[in-house]
Amino acid sequence: MERESFKSRLGFILISAGCAIGVGNVWKFPYITGQNGGGIFVLFYLLFLIGVGVPVLTMEFAMGRASKKSIVCCYQELEKPGSKWHLHGYVAMLGNYGLMMFYTTVTGWMLSYFVQCLAGKFEGLDGAGVEAAFSSMLADPAGMMFWMAVIVILGFVICSMGLQNGVEKITKVMMMGLLALIIVLAVNSILLDGGMEGLRFYLVPDWGKVEEVGLVNVIIAAMNQSFFTLSLGIGAMEIFGSYMKRDRSLLGESIQIAALDTFVAITSGLIIFPACFAFGVDPKSGPELIFITLPNIFNSMAGGRLWGALFFLFMTFAAFSTIIAVFENIIACCMDKWGMSRKKAVLINGIIILIASVPCVLGYNLWSGFQPRGAGSTIMDLEDFIVSNLLLPGGSLIFLLFCVTRWGWGFDNYLAEANTGRGLKMPRVLRGYVTFVVPVVILIILIMGLR
Repeated sequence: MERESFKSRLGFILISAGCAIGVGNVWKFPYITGQNGGGIFVLFYLLFLIGVGVPVLTMEFAMGRASKKSIVCCYQELEKPGSKWHLHGYVAMLGNYGLMMFYTTVTGWMLSYFVQCLAGKFEGLDGAGVEAAFSSMLADPAGMMFWMAVIVILGFVICSMGLQNGVEKITKVMMMGLLALIIVLAVNSILLDGGMEGLRFYLVPDWGKVEEVGLVNVIIAAMNQSFFTLSLGIGAMEIFGSYMKRDRSLLGESIQIAALDTFVAITSGLIIFPACFAFGVDPKSGPELIFITLPNIFNSMAGGRLWGALFFLFMTFAAFSTIIAVFENIIACCMDKWGMSRKKAVLINGIIILIASVPCVLGYNLWSGFQPRGAGSTIMDLEDFIVSNLLLPGGSLIFLLFCVTRWGWGFDNYLAEANTGRGLKMPRVLRGYVTFVVPVVILIILIMGLR
């Protein structure tokens, strides 16, 4: 059976960017930027994104396009006889399941809040009321289970419709909507009274803050963020390489995807910081920012019900685009490895993901006594640590070594594939850099993540 391919180049770029763009772009990037000297952090972030993230992204795409297989089978197609690189394919596959064990729950939160904002559930609540609403959601396993199941079923139904008619068609619409929403929301925030002060805090270089945090810590934070933002290391991008045509070189496509991902991350800060400063609210990190701070701001804002609903629709699109991409990877792996039909792979994996997502839901209520990462931690914290701190950097290191060493696929094979087609070419002169420098950077990220 002939391998499916994307209908359009735009579809490939938007879907790959959709996989990279997720909740971390919105609740993590702006906060880390503000904490690490604003514009100085952004500069280092961009340097590492181009210097480390983009080369590894081209490698995942190259392996996918050369093999025309998903992650489990692509190593077997490209590796030398008798080698064991393909074992990483199974680990990467597990990484996809691991990511979905908690990402489905978080996406369910976003969808739930979109519906609640639309229905005006937060109108008239004070700060304590908004906080109580979030706590109430976490304490309700049945409610969380419902929204998680809606996300899982919806994601697999879209994937069951095929690459072009389901994944590509739906994700293109979602990503266009996401980009339009983020621009509208950012303009609205910047125009608020006091919004410009938030803008200055966010983007103007603050050397005082850099000295306070330490330049080395700022650089490490930028290195971490630039690396994790592209979802590298578990084959989530490799699968889209396998659906690519050979008319475009991979460096140019990778830079466009990284640019879209960065645009969303930076523009998220243009929504959050001006709004926080306009209403005198401390822009705290993580779920508290999204589910407590921002609803309070929307309540204070003219037309807040509409702006709140639009924001959570944007967040749902950002998270759900990642879900569809990873589901597609999981389904393709089962089709390639075990010869399943798409419908059968969808049904089996839909059941697996539904069951595997339950511990994350229960970790906030019935199983909240289990705190695997120390006091106050949850099952989600453990799942996130395993995927983000171990499997993503570890997997990226293996992808890279496979592409640059003679024991793997080899640099010449990688370069030939990366440079096939029109567009920007990967210069051969970078061979020493990607062979010796980039692995050290990834190793540092891996070691730092173990702390």
